[in-house]
Amino acid sequence: KLSGLSMECRKMQVIAGFGFRGSAGLDSLRDALHRTAQSHRLTALATPADKAEAACLRALANDLNLPVIAVTAENLNQPKTASHSPRVQQLRNTGSVAEAAALSAAGTGARLISTRQVSHDRTATCAVAEGGT
Repeated sequence: KLSGLSMECRKMQVIAGFGFRGSAGLDSLRDALHRTAQSHRLTALATPADKAEAACLRALANDLNLPVIAVTAENLNQPKTASHSPRVQQLRNTGSVAEAAALSAAGTGARLISTRQVSHDRTATCAVAEGGT
């Protein structure tokens, strides 16, 4: 026992957030994830609620044995993102869907550990954030 130190252990959430077009496929999401989360031990995937049931995302989650967190539009526009796309800002009221989804799902005090990266075919983006539960 260490005197004066809390032995409480908090589980760190490491979330891969995704933004993607309707034309994105499983390979697009895999590529964006590979460019972003190579060495991170993920605990979940996150995306806007209206995309959470997309077949490509569900397939990736199934392959990785990870849950999908559906982020509401209200929560998506709360975090400040490192990246900024004028098109995405106009459509989604955030600078980066991937970064905002990751930060929102990781919880209060979350921080980006990998900014958004774009898939080879430019149809998907991924960012990684971590935060405590």
